[in-house]
Amino acid sequence: MAEPSGSGAARRAMPWGDLPRGEFPGSGLLVVDKDAGVTSHDVVAAVRRLAGTRKAGHAGTLDPMATGVLCVGVGRATKLLRYVTGADKEYTATVRLGVETSTEDADGRVTAARGAAGVRVEAVDRAIAALTGVVEQVPSSVSAVKVGGRRAHELVRRGVDVRLPARPVRISAFEREGGLAVSRAGGDAGPVTVADVRVRVVCGAGTYVRALARDLGAALGTGAHLTALRRTRVGMWTESRATTIAGVARLLLAGGGVPLAPLAEVCAALFPRVDVSDDEAEDLASGRFIAMREWGQAPPGSGEEPVAAAWGSRGPVALVCERGGRLKPDLLLALGEDAL
Repeated sequence: MAEPSGSGAARRAMPWGDLPRGEFPGSGLLVVDKDAGVTSHDVVAAVRRLAGTRKAGHAGTLDPMATGVLCVGVGRATKLLRYVTGADKEYTATVRLGVETSTEDADGRVTAARGAAGVRVEAVDRAIAALTGVVEQVPSSVSAVKVGGRRAHELVRRGVDVRLPARPVRISAFEREGGLAVSRAGGDAGPVTVADVRVRVVCGAGTYVRALARDLGAALGTGAHLTALRRTRVGMWTESRATTIAGVARLLLAGGGVPLAPLAEVCAALFPRVDVSDDEAEDLASGRFIAMREWGQAPPGSGEEPVAAAWGSRGPVALVCERGGRLKPDLLLALGEDAL
């Protein structure tokens, strides 16, 4: 959950310290390796300073305790963030069986401590298998899902009893990595036996890994919560490509620039490609429809939006969709100089 803010709130210390103010590097996607203990909004604020622009946003919130890949759009790339959000995501996580918390992760207060004595690996694997595929998932009540125009976690902080409806999510992979690590952990009634299990999850948009941990604990009758979460991939962008905010600051101080993935790379990773002539590119840039043609499959791991990227001789021109048997420009990409 985000920290409360306001004019009277003390400024929190960020793990990266003071940051240099950079110059606008143009449009693109910055793949950040998020630090623990900061919000996704904190990361966006840091990128705005480093990139010298207010035009920045992220694709898919990571909770403060989570680390890993957070894609931040800069400049015109902010227009593509909804498509980045729709891409497949991969996580590693540690689920603690035997204890439940108010937030379904380690940042919450303990609400139940039933213990996990006697839980066997075979039972864990069966429960994991049942939660793989297209499943109905109730989002966490402290998620960013909106209820009546307000974030669910904001309502919970105000004492509102939030109950969110289940919705279908796609879990492509849910796998146990290693055995069960058994230990003792405290609850209000004293220590209980808990079992930590490390898992790997590949999922579609809208999936909450902490809700997956909650449901695993419910299936086993032990209760559960997340003690660690790391996002290792968003679409084609993996943790090996990611840079910490402190790392970007060091690049700037050494005379380098913000390491953005350019719009052409982002379009190639997210959309089927449609090649157009220079005349058609000009038509699209002017908002005019062009003749329809077929396009291929979307790149692996991308979302399922019915759009393609139209490419001219100088790169991507526009996102297009089918309308009345023709191609309609949905979003123009080649607009000359970037604006701050």
